[in-house]
Amino acid sequence: MSGICNITKKKTIFGNKRSHALNATKRKFKINLKNHKFWIKSKKKFIKLKLSTKAMRIINKKSIETVLKKTKINNK
Repeated sequence: MSGICNITKKKTIFGNKRSHALNATKRKFKINLKNHKFWIKSKKKFIKLKLSTKAMRIINKKSIETVLKKTKINNK
């Protein structure tokens, strides 16, 4: 799972690049992925996640622990 967000499950989608003459060429729409470490207070350890920037905004709004419970990501 190299190009997939751990929280939102977003991934690269495919579409067409259109010129002024409306010629269609295949292209990829990649997501904005970042690697980030978060501190989990209850477990007293860091966790590494590969996240889209949208997921980082969700984590800032809600806490990391509530987001992990909701997405059911196992952290050992």
